Amino acid sequence: QVQLVESGGGLVQAGGSLRLSCAASGRTFSTNAMGWFRQTPGKEREFVAAITWSFGRTSYVDSVKGRFTISRDKAKNTAYLQMNSLKPEDTAVYYCVLQTIGTMKYDYWGQGTQVTVSS
Repeated sequence: QVQLVESGGGLVQAGGSLRLSCAASGRTFSTNAMGWFRQTPGKEREFVAAITWSFGRTSYVDSVKGRFTISRDKAKNTAYLQMNSLKPEDTAVYYCVLQTIGTMKYDYWGQGTQVTVSS
């Protein structure tokens, strides 16, 4: 089993920045990738960004490209999401996810952290 603990959410004005952290513990040796999804009330969860654990390859949803940066610290088993130039439409609950080697889906989800961007 793997446990994911997110931190770093909060309230920020439009144009501001936040950094989310996601610390993984447990059976992390089989990590293939980590990432972030987000969800607002009444909408489906949306993929935001992901990073492969071994090579650090990144991917982003178009709406955050150039503003958000995902990174990882393998020694700390932690992934980060640096969010700059935040917009009100970025307001959501952000969920950290982890994909294990050999699966084609994100097996583990964090509890979520609220990000609110005021206009």
